[in-house]
Amino acid sequence: MSLQLGKKYLIFDFGASNGRAIVANYDGERATMEVVHRFEHGPVYLTGTLYWDILHLFSQLLVGLQASCRKYPTIRSMAIDTWGCDFGFIDQQGKLVANPVTYRDPNRHHRSHLLYRLLPRRELFELSAGSTTEIMGIFQLFSFKHENSLEIRSGHKLLMVPDLLNYFLTGRVGVEYTNATMTLLCDQYHQTWEKKILDRLGITFSILPELIMPGDIVETIQPEVSDLIGVEPIVVVAPATHDTASAVAGIPVIAEEKPWVFISLGTWAIVGIETPKPILSETVFKSNYGNNAIPEGKNMLVKYIPALWIIQQCRNRWIIDSGENLNWDDIVQAAVTAGRAKAYIDVDNPLFEQPQADMPGTIQTDCRRTNQAVPETMGEVARSFYESLVLKFRYNLELLERIGGRKFEILHIVGGGSQNKTLCQWIADASGILVIAGPAETTSMGNLIMQLKAEGEIENLREGREISLRSSAVSYHEPGDRKYWDEAYEKYLQLFSSE
Repeated sequence: MSLQLGKKYLIFDFGASNGRAIVANYDGERATMEVVHRFEHGPVYLTGTLYWDILHLFSQLLVGLQASCRKYPTIRSMAIDTWGCDFGFIDQQGKLVANPVTYRDPNRHHRSHLLYRLLPRRELFELSAGSTTEIMGIFQLFSFKHENSLEIRSGHKLLMVPDLLNYFLTGRVGVEYTNATMTLLCDQYHQTWEKKILDRLGITFSILPELIMPGDIVETIQPEVSDLIGVEPIVVVAPATHDTASAVAGIPVIAEEKPWVFISLGTWAIVGIETPKPILSETVFKSNYGNNAIPEGKNMLVKYIPALWIIQQCRNRWIIDSGENLNWDDIVQAAVTAGRAKAYIDVDNPLFEQPQADMPGTIQTDCRRTNQAVPETMGEVARSFYESLVLKFRYNLELLERIGGRKFEILHIVGGGSQNKTLCQWIADASGILVIAGPAETTSMGNLIMQLKAEGEIENLREGREISLRSSAVSYHEPGDRKYWDEAYEKYLQLFSSE
């Protein structure tokens, strides 16, 4: 496959399990994309800590950069987005101190109660406006402080994962703002770092570098990097480097005047609404919602929910037990054939956030704990998971309607999970909201939109979303009969509303 005539832009989209180099072709109206390089990666467990292999990520970035520039020598710019929350340090000589620790590392979670002794959870929420879920960067920073780790002793500047990669490419030290809000170290009302938070934790404020806004130019690739791989230096742009913020930027909104809500559905599900500024309320705090930045000074009010990670872990176990390479269609079909769910789980239970050697067994054990019938077969376990996820979405959509004070007319589902048509239809049926599913590549589109803005091809995010709409294939799922889901929801609330 080769892209037709048009302007070429390079997108690096690194998720928590794989990464891709994508060349986008923009013809002035629409964008088409080609994956030039793809690779797998994952966390590495070493001496009691779960790390990201940042050197592997950078080496694969160089492979993708070289392959893309050789195939398309006229690439105009590039931009990197990754998952949020995680960071590393460089020292005073500009050297990498250590590999970043992952958001799933147990210490990050287990020490939150110690952090709250210094900075109560409610005060952290009011200062940062973000969700105080333990995946956020502040909890890892505090864990380093608690251990007096090498990162704290030698770290000169904190850089989020995409900012580390940009630094390796360009030499510029800075943190893109949307991902910075995933640390809970920002004042989101004034779009600055919040010094009070670090003061309370006893950490020097000087570790925080300048903030870079999405759509800004970072710098041009350093000659020593471009010479190493034999390509011409190209401009590096800051997109919304937090992949969810890029995904929201790329949503093909069909009617901005209608109340709409989104679910970015992948390993995590991010359920949220776009707002002009952060919302701080008792309901938001108690529900563990939080605010994070998206491009052009806008805000998303979101809840982070463990989602397809759970069924991915189940699939890993089923493959081991069966010796067969089960595909997702097999699992979804087994769930459909199994019939009504025997039992439900609360996907927000921290038990399901952590890697499990036997996730199906973990689900079964939790069903016994809640005195429910235990799903036995692959199809029964999968059905219990999918229905539980759908009901969790319904609960959060109703909550967002109360917070926002309006009834939603459209639910945009984007990300890889938007390709599961059965799941999308169940979500439409359970919520009673029209679902527009797709595209799966909304994050890449959001990344491209900020590159187009940086070059002056478009003026604002609205124009970018119009390009996304013209360029995207979406499917529509009209809500059907809710009786089945109303009965399931009543049982679900009886089990988990007080937990």
